[in-house]
Amino acid sequence: MPNVEEQKPPWTAEELSAQLYAQKSRYHDLHPFHQRMNEGLLSPPEIRLWAANRFYYQKSIPLKDAAILSNCPHRGIRREWIDRIIDHDGREGTEGGIEAWLRLGEAVGVARAELLDERYVLPGVRYAVDAYVNFCRTEPWIIAIASSLTELFGPGAIKTRLAALETNYSWIDPAGFEYFRVRLKQAPRDARYALNLVLERCRTRSRQEQAVRALIFKCDLLWSQLDAIERGESRPVE
Repeated sequence: MPNVEEQKPPWTAEELSAQLYAQKSRYHDLHPFHQRMNEGLLSPPEIRLWAANRFYYQKSIPLKDAAILSNCPHRGIRREWIDRIIDHDGREGTEGGIEAWLRLGEAVGVARAELLDERYVLPGVRYAVDAYVNFCRTEPWIIAIASSLTELFGPGAIKTRLAALETNYSWIDPAGFEYFRVRLKQAPRDARYALNLVLERCRTRSRQEQAVRALIFKCDLLWSQLDAIERGESRPVE
């Protein structure tokens, strides 16, 4: 008997795009923690905990992109995608996103060494981020790319966050906000390329639905990180 799932007609590119964009309602800019950040309601310790834990995610981005590259057999795509690693790792004499986040940490009062040794990383954040890297290592490369499409929603959230930080947190050195200024330019470019790949390469209904689930997984992962950060350290320190 034919598989019912296989009998579903594929979505058009417009329909698949609409399914992907519909996941914006799951994006972590709607999380109560980010809402409080944008309203200027976070305390300095909360900002520091967020910066330290978000750094664990930032430093793992090149790892997930390298995992995608290792699974992708297409040279042309690899030549485009490798720019993402360089954007975060940087080159000699060129600051990348990881260095920019280290400077953000310093601007909010977290020493560079404290970010690098991961002393403030919460178990829930570590689990979520490691799960993302593992997802990109083990899933088909195009599905891993689909999970990156949270970048479709990023620029608007970053613009709002940057304005809120500059307006409501005068104690933070504005030089630490360079990461967000750079991502306002990089994220739309990255999102366009990734979206076009997913629309072009996901041709069957099954693969299209898999791409949407991958994006949902990434949205849930980002949300769960903020759940952990909002709760803070609940485990006794011995």
